[in-house]
Amino acid sequence: MRFLQFDTDGISHYFHTFIVLLLALILAFTRSQDGLNSLRAVTVTAASILEEPVSNVRVYRNALKTNAYLQQQNILLQDELSKLRSIEKENQELKSLLRLEESYNYPLQITRVVTKQLNTLNNSLSVNVGSNEGIQLGMPLINSDGLIGKVILAASNYSQVMPLSHPLFRVSAQIQGSKANGIITWDISSPSYLIMDFVPKTVPIDTGMVIQTSGLGNEFPAGIPIGQVVDFRSQEGTNTQQLKIEPFSKLNEVSEGFIVLFTSDTSLVQLNNEFNQLFE
Repeated sequence: MRFLQFDTDGISHYFHTFIVLLLALILAFTRSQDGLNSLRAVTVTAASILEEPVSNVRVYRNALKTNAYLQQQNILLQDELSKLRSIEKENQELKSLLRLEESYNYPLQITRVVTKQLNTLNNSLSVNVGSNEGIQLGMPLINSDGLIGKVILAASNYSQVMPLSHPLFRVSAQIQGSKANGIITWDISSPSYLIMDFVPKTVPIDTGMVIQTSGLGNEFPAGIPIGQVVDFRSQEGTNTQQLKIEPFSKLNEVSEGFIVLFTSDTSLVQLNNEFNQLFE
């Protein structure tokens, strides 16, 4: 009978190899720890060097996103701040108008400016009240600063106003605290200012003097502030002087106001008409 025999020589070679590798690993971990540490340090350094550019790109992209977000938030905050300032300014104007209404001797109709045309010679304003609220031609438009203009057209719900800065605007004016009178017109050559003509040379004038409506002519009530004197000069060949006036009301900023419900005295108007007819 024949028996199976195993080749123990081949197995012994594998066993010996395994033993040698195991001993090598044991020796490496027990006797070459410094070498492994050095290898780890080199590996970490190399990884850090390779990771740094990638990290910088990631940080840059995050910075761009953060910057875009902050810019958006800044725009929103600026818009909110602008709205708050506008509301605050409007509240201050309304408070001033309320104080004006309490102190005025004539009935006032509050109104809001709905359109403006201030870039031509034919400047005009439109307001949101008309004949339904008792508005009539010639009534003055004012705000807490002073005179703005006068009504020249009145529809049912809207009116058109000729502002101070119009070539045809005229108003009889007076120096506050004085009986010296003159006529206010718009200075076309210097659109931000008015001119007051026919002031006698005997009247002492100084800058800062306040000019107001005189009430003469039966057109406007007396005492409405118009502006202040910024310059003056004698008119050659006459006994009068011309004043340069800075108006109190800034037309570009006007948004609300009052129309003074003032109507001319019809008997005086009739008398003036009859007088003028005598010389026709």
